[in-house]
Amino acid sequence: MNKSELLHYKTLLLAKQQELSANGSPVASISTAGEARGDLLHLAASEVHSAMHIRLKETDGKLLRAIENALTRIRQERFGICEGCGQPISKARLEAVPWARHCKDCKERQDSRS
Repeated sequence: MNKSELLHYKTLLLAKQQELSANGSPVASISTAGEARGDLLHLAASEVHSAMHIRLKETDGKLLRAIENALTRIRQERFGICEGCGQPISKARLEAVPWARHCKDCKERQDSRS
């Protein structure tokens, strides 16, 4: 992979990292569980919303770690190489998922085992 391609993927990764980081702290907008506000229906809806918000923030955290790992692979000149088979990851896959660690075939095999 040449330097301009690496710069392109680094730019994509940094943009996604910035987007996720701009969403703020996972705790800041979550109301306290059991907080007495409104009727039971409102309280139940608030609890569901809080639980969903926490799950989304956990997913964002995992994605941020994957992005940071991809940036590290760029610095170490290992970006775009499948960790499973050692073959290059297709450009189409990297355009869709620039933090990908595995080629399509290795990822499918990994997912089928799960």
